[in-house]
Order: sequence, then structure tokens, then C-alpha cells
Amino acid sequence: MAAPLPNPDPASEKPSNSALPPILVVDDDGAIRRQMKWALCSDYRVFTAENRNEAVDLFRRESLRVVTLDLGLPPHPRDATEGMRTLRDFLNIDPSAKIVIVSGNADRKAAITAVHLGAYDFFSKPIDTHEMRVILRRAYQLYDLEEENRRLRQQRAHRDAQASGLVGASTKMALLYADIRKVASADIPVLILGESGTGKELTARAIHQQSRRAAGPFVAINCGAIPASLLESELFGHEKGAFTGAHARNMGRIEMAANGTLFLDEIGDMGVDLQVKLLRFLQQKTFERVGGRETLEIDVRILAATHRNIPEAISHGLFREDLFFRLGVVSLVVPPLRERRGDIALLAKTFLVRAVEESGKDIRGFTADALSAMGAYAWPGNVRELENKIRRGVAMAEGDRLTASDLEIPVAGNATGVRPTLREARDQLEKEMVTSALAQSGGEMKQAAAALGLSRQALHYLLAKHRLQLPWKEGTE
Repeated sequence: MAAPLPNPDPASEKPSNSALPPILVVDDDGAIRRQMKWALCSDYRVFTAENRNEAVDLFRRESLRVVTLDLGLPPHPRDATEGMRTLRDFLNIDPSAKIVIVSGNADRKAAITAVHLGAYDFFSKPIDTHEMRVILRRAYQLYDLEEENRRLRQQRAHRDAQASGLVGASTKMALLYADIRKVASADIPVLILGESGTGKELTARAIHQQSRRAAGPFVAINCGAIPASLLESELFGHEKGAFTGAHARNMGRIEMAANGTLFLDEIGDMGVDLQVKLLRFLQQKTFERVGGRETLEIDVRILAATHRNIPEAISHGLFREDLFFRLGVVSLVVPPLRERRGDIALLAKTFLVRAVEESGKDIRGFTADALSAMGAYAWPGNVRELENKIRRGVAMAEGDRLTASDLEIPVAGNATGVRPTLREARDQLEKEMVTSALAQSGGEMKQAAAALGLSRQALHYLLAKHRLQLPWKEGTE
């Protein structure tokens, strides 16, 4: 027989512990919500909701990944319509969430349908507290195991990307690493988009190094840095006497990249006439050197990048639409630094180590005002600007820590002028402190947790909450 839930005594309700894993209880019956909260509060930080809108808002805002859901919710408490909608909302937000259905005997068929739709499990009313705890504990264990597997995959992609020089631990960079790993195995053209200074060439190198062409050459050419009159020869090569000054046959970048990867940086700056010849090569894999008649066939993978708005260039007749589709079989977007602020401390430390090694100066880190200023600055020049400011700071610094003045960054509260909500500010601070602590510890969880004044369990929860993918060491937890 099911054991009844204990009757809560409001006067003796235990305080919530922010270090405990969170759980959401969704039920339109206030008494059941209170009883379940009491039954679970020693093991979980319990959130409750009585309707779909409130539940979905809490689920999204608090990053709640394990939920108990009663299917009979208002305005249709007598059937499962609203409960099923709520289940779909949860799974659309996070398909890996574990939704446990709470049903009466009459709702058993609906509960089984919910499991087919993606719910993790169900238990019936009246609630057996032992059964409930076992199911919820297993749900959390499975979620943690799946998160660990995702983290290990991200860790591998992160290490592979770092080998090419990419540095970052934010959610957007984790997604980029995953995309790099996917496209690396597909021997197709990739168009890399992003603002100047974001690391588009490093992204191309990461794709090359993780591809089957990694043993071959990686050849890069900046189409915007070479005069149009010379770019064709640089790409395709030329024969002796092809033009004034052509005293010998010259091999172009395409030939140099044979059996490897050719990276065309700033492809948006290439003239339309040369775009025609490049398109023909992409279609046929053959070309002739400038001034030559011999048809050459070269096996090379093309990666291209631009900071320009290509659809806009196409509309103005400055870029061929057919070339755009040939180059952009897959497009990757490298995020600007202002959208990955959690990476600033990690990048700054990386650049500081390099600059100190080059200069030989004894500089050990950053002052609090420097860290604050870097976090608030807009970074219009992105990662390249950050690296340049660190190098300048090391050259100009007189103390053993870089200040905002050394970096020539103004000390300001909020560079955007938009005041964040208290919750947004708290979340951003959590992300930055966790990322910084793990960067400082080199990925050592125990050391980072101690620096933050947290248990390792609480640190793991914050990693999952903010979907952070961090710079783990080989062999580290």
C-alpha cells in the first residue's frame, strides 16, 4: 500500500539549500505541491508551479532539468490536454530533460502516451514516497550521465580546436567546436562568417586539422590584401612570359594546397571576373595557369571566410550567387567577443602567458579594475583587439599586475548602457566566476570549487545550469 506523504508543518519547513540540485513540481493541487515539496526538500531545491505558463517560465528561467508533472492542469484539469502541451514545451526547450509524469489510475493510459512522447517515467497516485525518491534519483543520475557524455564529447572537440589556436569555453564556442567536428569529416566547402578579429582562420585550421586531409598542407591566402591584378596569378599560378615580370613558371596557391586545404580569407573582396574562374574550378576541379594551355586537375578542399554581408553584396552585383552556394554548402558563424564574455578572462590569461614569455617581464595577472573593465568593454575588434591590448599592457606595465590603464580600457559600469535585471546580472557573474576559476586552476575541479567556496557537487550544478564547456586537462575529473 502506498505510504502517505507527510503532512507539512509550515512553521518547521526546512530552508532551501542553493547547493542542492533543483527540481520542479507541477500540480494544480496546492496540498500535493506542499506535501511533495516537504518530502523532497532534504534532497532537492524544490520549485513548484500550478499551471502550464508558470511551469514553463520556471523551467526556462531556472534551468530546471528534472520535473514531476501532473497531466491534469487548468484550464482542462479533467483530461491530459494541458499536461501534454506542457510536456512538449519542456522537451522543446531541453530534449534531454527528465519529465516524470504523476498520474491517477484513470490517467495511466495518458501517462504511457506521455512516455512515448518523451517523458522519462511515471508513478501513480496515491504517491509512494520511497518509489518517488527512487525514480527521481535515477532520473537525475541518468541526466548527469548524459551531461557527462556530452561534456566529454565537447571536451574532445575543445582540445582538437585548441590545437589550432582557438580558445574559448562559452556555450557559443562549445557549439562552434561541435560544428567544426561535424564539418571536418565531410569533405565539402565551408563558408566561415564572422566579424574581423573573431578567429575565422583559426576556425579553418581547426577544420583542416580534424579532417582526413590533416596530413596535407594548409594554405591560406587573403583575397583582400592582394591587388586584383595579382590575385589570379597568386591563386592559379602563371607560366613564364605570361605577363611583364613573369620570368619563370610560378605555382599558385591551389597547386600548393594539393591533397590538403586551401583557405580563401576575405572572399567577399574578390573581383567578379575572378569569381567566375574560381567557380569553374569548384565545379570541375580543373584550371589553367595564367598564360598557360595545360589543364591541371587538383584535389583540394576549399574553405572560405568573409566579414562581409554576402547576400547584400549579391543584391548589388558584387558577388556571384552561384559561387556563394558553391562555397557555402555549410556555413559556420564565429561569434563576436561581446557574445562570449565568459571567455574574456580565459583569453586574457592565455594572451598574457604568451606576452610574458616573449617579453621576459614578471607579470602575474590582472588587477580587479582590469578584469572589470575587460568584462564591460564592447570589444569592436574582437579577439584580435584583446590580444593587442594585452601585448601593449605587458610592454607598458610597471607593476606585476596589469591595470585597466595599462590596457587602455576605460573603467565603466555597463558599456551598453542597458541595465540588466538582477537575475541576468547574477547569472552573468556566476558564468564569469566559474569560467575564471576553472581557467585559473587549469581545469582542476577540486581547486576551482575551493576557490569559489563551493562543493564540487555545487560546481557541477553550475556547469550544467549555464551549459558551460570548460578547458579540462587530460586526466582531470
